[in-house]
This record gives sequence, C-alpha cells and structure tokens, in this order.
Amino acid sequence: MGVILAKAPLRISLGGGGTDLRSYYEAHEGFLIAGAINQYVYIMIHAAFRKTFQLKYSQIEEVEDANTIKHPIFREALTRYWNGEPLEVHSIADVPAGTGMGSSGSFTVALLKALSQGRHVATTPSQLAEQACEIEIDFLKEPVGKQDQYVAAHGGICAYTFHQDGRVTVEPLSLSQVTLEKMHNQMLLFYTGEIRSASKILADQNNRSRANDSEMLDNLHRTKEMGYESRKLLESGDLVAYAELMNEHWQNKRRRSKDMANPHIDSLYELALKNGAIGGKLIGAGGGGFLLVYSESPTHTRDAMAQVGAQELPFEFEFSGAVAQGLV
Repeated sequence: MGVILAKAPLRISLGGGGTDLRSYYEAHEGFLIAGAINQYVYIMIHAAFRKTFQLKYSQIEEVEDANTIKHPIFREALTRYWNGEPLEVHSIADVPAGTGMGSSGSFTVALLKALSQGRHVATTPSQLAEQACEIEIDFLKEPVGKQDQYVAAHGGICAYTFHQDGRVTVEPLSLSQVTLEKMHNQMLLFYTGEIRSASKILADQNNRSRANDSEMLDNLHRTKEMGYESRKLLESGDLVAYAELMNEHWQNKRRRSKDMANPHIDSLYELALKNGAIGGKLIGAGGGGFLLVYSESPTHTRDAMAQVGAQELPFEFEFSGAVAQGLV
C-alpha cells in the first residue's frame, strides 16, 4: 500500500441544529439543514516500516497493538475497520478542534474513508456516516448528534431528517445560482477567539430531553420548525428573511444553556448587527468557536469586526464530501 490521503469537510449548521441527538429524534424525529465548507480535516495513512502503529496528531503515539492506542477514535477505527497490519497515520486540520464546525465528525469520517481505500472496500456516504456515528455515539458514548458525520460524508447543502428508527434521509437543497452566490458573498464567519468542548452543553441537552423536560423539548420543537422555515426561505431565495430567522434561531438557542454565550460573544454579535449584519448565530453547540452572520454590507461588517480583532475565516460551500486518493 502506498500513501493514501483522505479529507472530509467541516460544516456550518444553517437551521434546526440540535435535533440530531438521539435523545430528541428517537421520540420526536429531528430535522436540520447544514452546509459543508471548503475547510477540511486531512488523514494520511501509510504502511508502517517499523511494524508499529505510529500516530501523529496533537500528540505522538507509537504502539504495537492497536487496542492500546490512547486516542479513542483512532483506537476504535483501527481495531474495527482495519486488517491489523501496522500503519503510520497523520492528521491535520484547517481549523482547530473545539470551534463548533464538527471537526470530530469530520476527523472520524476522513479516517474511515482512508481505511476503506486502504482495504479496497467501497463505501457509500451514508455507510461512512453511520460507521462514524457508531464509533462516536455507540462505542465511545459521546453526547453528540449525527449531523457532523453526515455532512462530512455527503458534502453540499442538504436537509437531513433523523427518523425515530435511526434512519437518516438526505435531501440536497434546490438553490438557485443567484442564491448560492449571495450566500458565498454575504455569509461571513468570524472566530470568537474561544475554543470550547461541546460535551457539557450537549450532555445537559441529552439528559433534559430524556427526562422530558418541557422547556428543553419546547425549545427543540421550535428549533426544528425553524429548520423547516429556513429550508423554504433558502430555496425561495429570500435571504433577508432567512437572516432575520437566524437571529430568532440564535435567541432561541441561547435559552438552552447559560453556557451558550458570554459577554464577549454577545459584544461581537451586537457589533456585527450595528455594521450591516441582519442576523447570525454561533456555530455548533455554543460557548465559543465561530460566529456566522449574513450581511447586506459585507465590507462594512468585515471592517468593523477587524477593528476589534475578530479574525474572519473566508469560506465557500463544497459539494464533494469525503474523498480519498492514493499518492504516488
């Protein structure tokens, strides 16, 4: 086996996020829309010359037995979806983990895509996503949903329905070229400067949903409704109304947890609204990461955010999903 390089895109949630957790969709069915962007997690694998597993990520591991790997996703993937031959594996990413764009799901999908290529086994995007969900949700018991893995595997801008029996229906949105161009030009991502773990917020949501907490369930029901509304507005090309709904979406999302926002995040959002943005929301579970806004005056918004040191992440939507190729 030569060198295999795989990549899987990160994502931005565009409406309905949070209803993809099992604690919600098994009882009520979930729905959201999300878009893959041209920021990636990369995995490179190569047959190990020294006959040990050599893993290079934020740390370096070298072990003889895959079962003793400390990194939980590497361990589960290599023990379940590899043939046992030692590998050298490297991972890098365009954006740090903990920034709300689904990096863990993209990492798992990219790793599984590389391993399937190395085993010469074909896999569909949905199979790839389900394998990644199985590792993160079933084996590792992480309090995460299915959104990140499915977006990373499929790519594009799609609607995802999470059925009560665990099935996921994926429907690409029908967007005009004009709408896509406006989304590319007028949707802006700004880094809040804060990295956080989503586990605490998501675990609280999980626990309260399973306990039938009426406040949490009402919040998620409204979130799902806004997912349906967001799809209609995007497909009709009414981006101003969509941006206004984003603002309602963010205010609703804030009520799920006191840790969802903080004064710094609030000040950045208010600054964007005063300088051309119509609406926006924090990407991911909350607490930090990236702020997504839709602006009628992108240059004005960029200038204002730059003055306070809020770094912009330029992006475009990407439509390939996870891919892998052998390198000569």
